[in-house]
Amino acid sequence: MYRILFLLIFLILMPTLAWAGEGGQFDALGTLWVLLAAFMVFFMQAGFGMLEAGLIRAKNAANILMKNLLDFCIASLGFFIFGYAIMFGGDDALFGTSGWFLIGAESIPGIPLYAFWFFQAAFCGAAATIVAGGVAERMKFTAYLFYSFLISAFIYPVIGHWVWGGGWLAGLEYHDFAGSSVVHLTGGTAALIGTILIKPRIGKFNGDGSPNFIAGHNIPLVTLGVFILWFGWFGFNPGSTLGFADPGQVARITINTSLAAASGVIAAMVAIWAKFGKPDLALTLNGALAGLVAITAPCAVVFPISAIFIGAIGGVLCVFCVIWLDRLGIDDPVGAFPVHGLNGIWGTIAVGLFGQMALGAPRNGLFYGGGFIQLAVQALGAVAVAVFVAGTMWIVFKTIDALEKEELQGLDIGEHGMESYSGFQIFSTE
Repeated sequence: MYRILFLLIFLILMPTLAWAGEGGQFDALGTLWVLLAAFMVFFMQAGFGMLEAGLIRAKNAANILMKNLLDFCIASLGFFIFGYAIMFGGDDALFGTSGWFLIGAESIPGIPLYAFWFFQAAFCGAAATIVAGGVAERMKFTAYLFYSFLISAFIYPVIGHWVWGGGWLAGLEYHDFAGSSVVHLTGGTAALIGTILIKPRIGKFNGDGSPNFIAGHNIPLVTLGVFILWFGWFGFNPGSTLGFADPGQVARITINTSLAAASGVIAAMVAIWAKFGKPDLALTLNGALAGLVAITAPCAVVFPISAIFIGAIGGVLCVFCVIWLDRLGIDDPVGAFPVHGLNGIWGTIAVGLFGQMALGAPRNGLFYGGGFIQLAVQALGAVAVAVFVAGTMWIVFKTIDALEKEELQGLDIGEHGMESYSGFQIFSTE
């Protein structure tokens, strides 16, 4: 009886899988999938917030959470006014020129403009918020808001246009399925430039250049943040199919995403254990994010066995990049560049090594008989993204007065007049 009732309901609702809308025929199932994926990517803001707040000192937790909150708000407005037009407003080589305020803007076939815009805006917000961790505990709040608007409204959309909007990299058949370079290399490079220019935190390095360990105040928050981000990545990568016409592809992307994260964890843990004699939790958690970033570009065009190798290499790269930055005197409190920047490069390059035409890659990768052509295209794209972002963000950070003057007291009190955890302030009895 229940099966018959279910069948009748399905037959009644089946015609609504497509309906006439203001831009033509819309695919209801595809639209639902894109929106659900966008909601998951939006929830990643909470993951970034928990991760970054936990990895810094308690006196700065409210400040970094405020920055995470404002990132998405500013990204939404900047991407609505300018960003979408620059990213998708035409197929010029460098940037789009139409669709400001979404007026006259176009979407992909079958998906309403507003649904597609929200999905892309969530990606834009994710790219912007990566920088908060790299410049944590040192950057003025007002300066950060200015940066956030510029990267969301102009810098990220230009990169997005090159790759996803019909720009010059798209013309070379450069492949970045869900954003290893567009999102993560962009955010990671901006974070690296920011932390170099703003200088290390007081007490991070000794006079001889040797680093001191500045512990985060809440590792359980970090762990929660990583699990939220891992969950959100199932919207990030599978959602970038922008529809559900090929369930097999969605399933393959899903398993590749999770296996890369898992292998990133194991490889990072082994590397840390071998290097320091202890399996450090914070660096192991970053191994998961490194694997996720690395698989983001090739997730649709590789088989699971390749995803395991890609994620594992990403986890190891992350660990040793943290060590290299310390040796160079660069203070990246949450590992923004090791996780997002370096592994954004690695994930982009991995397409040219492991990609397969049978799965949708422009050409077979080097390891599958495709030679060096796709590898060269991927390398060119990664260099172009890194150079463009580094140059523009250098100008931005040098132009704004970014250095915070209240580092010793903490940004929570200095910038916001509050504490993240009440009841711990010492009052004078005089």
